[in-house]
Amino acid sequence: MASVGFADRLRALLSTADAANDLGRYFDVDELEGVTPAFTGSRFEHLDGGGDRAGIANTVTAADLIAVQTLSVQVPPPAGLALLEGRLARELSALLRQIPADTDMTNAEPALLGPGSPADRAWRLPKGQKGLGWVTTNKLLARKRPRLLPVYDHVVRCVVGHPGSFWLSLREAPAADGSALHEQLLSLRDGVGVPATVSALRTCDVVLWTSHVADHKRKGCGGVPG
Repeated sequence: MASVGFADRLRALLSTADAANDLGRYFDVDELEGVTPAFTGSRFEHLDGGGDRAGIANTVTAADLIAVQTLSVQVPPPAGLALLEGRLARELSALLRQIPADTDMTNAEPALLGPGSPADRAWRLPKGQKGLGWVTTNKLLARKRPRLLPVYDHVVRCVVGHPGSFWLSLREAPAADGSALHEQLLSLRDGVGVPATVSALRTCDVVLWTSHVADHKRKGCGGVPG
């Protein structure tokens, strides 16, 4: 299965010295408070208290749009307005109400992430709205459900080899071997002092992204790195 290969690759990436160093560097665990972070994405989860906090978990806010931009994508004004106060905002909010905010991907039932699920429908909903491609939409949903839905972009897709269903493949991998991989992610996060408010899922994303982003940009590659 593709997910087994991915689990092996992820386990290897998590076990390198670079994984811990890059994770700590990404989240600026040694920086002084108030210093501009080296990676703006380190503020993705925490900006304005997070996208899944009580009261706004089912509504896209202006802070969510700024948070998404910390991950190097832009939400054009027309798309932003549609997400904040248009029909798209109402339809997405209705779907978010059906997606639990307190469930980790590794514990989620496959039906929660599979075709036709509220999460899948939320991902497909913005199609046709200019400026909301699959990368931006994935990042927006990850902001609203950071424990359940992953950040996903071209770099990460390159690392994992373009799986048919990234969500389901990623769900299976950390749950393998009695959730040993999930525990490894938490141990890596805690070992370098990254806040517990950063989910195992986001830890996974950062490890994958940092492991390949430099080569990806230099080579413009489209497959799994060697």
